[in-house]
Amino acid sequence: MESQSYSSPVEPPDAPHEPILTLPAALTAYIALIAAIHLRVLLPVELENWTIDVFGFIPKRYDSTLLNITFPGGAGAKVWTFVTYSLLHANLSHIGFNLLWLLPFGSALARRFGAVRFFVFMAVTAVAGAVAHLVTHEHAIAPMIGASASVSGAMAAAIRFAFVRGSFLSFHRGDADAAAKVPALSLSRALRNARVLGFLAVWFGVNIIFGLGSISIGTEGASVAWQAHIGGFLAGLMLFSLFDPVPRATPHTADASWPDESGRV
Repeated sequence: MESQSYSSPVEPPDAPHEPILTLPAALTAYIALIAAIHLRVLLPVELENWTIDVFGFIPKRYDSTLLNITFPGGAGAKVWTFVTYSLLHANLSHIGFNLLWLLPFGSALARRFGAVRFFVFMAVTAVAGAVAHLVTHEHAIAPMIGASASVSGAMAAAIRFAFVRGSFLSFHRGDADAAAKVPALSLSRALRNARVLGFLAVWFGVNIIFGLGSISIGTEGASVAWQAHIGGFLAGLMLFSLFDPVPRATPHTADASWPDESGRV
């Protein structure tokens, strides 16, 4: 009598499951920092207002021509508030509105730049937004807060490569890391590209409408600091190449209007 051995079939290993939403570590840390700082709303009202006065950007702090007002923070606040204002938000809807735009554009930028470049870039665009606000509101006593200038800068920087074939807004894109590291367009080529120009037209149009209409988004009774948005945006668009570690390609391979295999552009 012959004996037969039975072996259960070997099941193939499960394919790795890709998370629905993956964020680079630098962007995750940036969002976590904003969330942690927002816990200030749990402080007593007097102390919460003090944090806004010390770390928010107040144009009047730099103006000595009118009524002399002493602000908390002293001389140091004249320096650090050019950046720290961008980490403060009025409420959760204010944070949510900024994250809505930061998640797609900031994710690509953080993957491309790496942590150090990304954090420095966000700080530089925050400074640019503060400068634009200071120039246009030199006597304002109301503090400006929010990451919108830096978010605008991230959006502007990302469109330098977002429409290039293989990137995250092109017809055919690779995985997240590959899409974030395609060769970018030069500034002059970007400003001649139809998709980039269309994006610029919509972005500037929306911000001008907000400014002319004094529309409030995500804040209670506070108007949009649209000049700061434009300052951050222009800084991100023009300074992108100083931060970009990806080598520039030839005009043909870095052309956002280069058609894909199906002939679409």
